[in-house]
Amino acid sequence: MRIWKKEFTLEGINNIIEPCMPYYLGIEFIDIGDDFLVARMPVNERTKQPMGLLHGGASVVLAETIGSVAGILCVEEDNKTVVGVEINANHLRSISKGDVFGTAKPIKIGKTLQVWNIEIKDGEDKMICISRFTAAVIDLQKKI
Repeated sequence: MRIWKKEFTLEGINNIIEPCMPYYLGIEFIDIGDDFLVARMPVNERTKQPMGLLHGGASVVLAETIGSVAGILCVEEDNKTVVGVEINANHLRSISKGDVFGTAKPIKIGKTLQVWNIEIKDGEDKMICISRFTAAVIDLQKKI
């Protein structure tokens, strides 16, 4: 069953994140299904920690980015958006080169609260990190 309430393209999503943190880390949305969203992030000098491994914080940025975008796409009302209220991440395996791929799937999509499961895997489909992201659905604030 299709969960998305907004019309969009992967190109459109990637254009929206261009001036923001995900863009600077090289995050790119690459796939969408009826109930999942996938983004890729390179493991490189921007996303590694000093020991040469993928930084756990970069994994969390990837997870929250995918969860937030998925959440926004599930809000039907134009005057609503989502904001993160909690995220956790279990870093299960290290990686020092290549790309990681995050896939978000919903656990709950409610009118006021959403919970997303995000699995981050390497190019060999090995689990690198698993994250759960909770978002509140709120009224859009007027820009001043």
